[in-house]
Amino acid sequence: MGKLLSNFRSTVLLSLVLAGLMIFAFVQVSGREWSDMTVWQAIFRWTHVFAGILWIGLLWYFNFVQIRVMPSIPAELKPAIGKHIAPEALFWFRWSALATVLAGLALAFSRGHAYAIEVLSFGMAGGLTEDQKGYTLMGVGVWLAIIMFLNVWGVIWPNQKRALGMIVVDDDAKAKAGRLAMLASRINMLLSLPMLTAMAMYQTLFG
Repeated sequence: MGKLLSNFRSTVLLSLVLAGLMIFAFVQVSGREWSDMTVWQAIFRWTHVFAGILWIGLLWYFNFVQIRVMPSIPAELKPAIGKHIAPEALFWFRWSALATVLAGLALAFSRGHAYAIEVLSFGMAGGLTEDQKGYTLMGVGVWLAIIMFLNVWGVIWPNQKRALGMIVVDDDAKAKAGRLAMLASRINMLLSLPMLTAMAMYQTLFG
């Protein structure tokens, strides 16, 4: 067991296998067929939550830990973070952002085309009425997540490549890129709690 747990890939694969068995068990106990769209809603929601935890967890790691602690790290140690830790974290960060958004959209459309359109239009697709205001709040959360995703791929990642030396630029451009990436990351942190509030409150109060 110790050897298995010492290997990251083996641990993740085993965890996925166990999760797959749990998903299979839930479907069997529920008595639903695999062709039932509700089953796929559950699978898309599981994927959405898993990817979202990874994405937002890394976002919070960058902001709660790395960005705050970097100024106090001795200059001779900083290159190790820039060359090894940050690029690896950014790999999982950007791809989990994509997976979160795609799984979330798949989940929305698996609940019906009309539901997805209502959410994406803030409940205004069929005319905003009192019983559709929940869609408005859920739509805010969805669009905040999409804005955060676009920020990851359109601002944070391109500027991090310059700041980390993956793209060679002069020192001034490197410093400017690093600051821009940091500010963009702070914007995502700012938006993360309102976004999560919309997701959690909607699912609890509206289902």
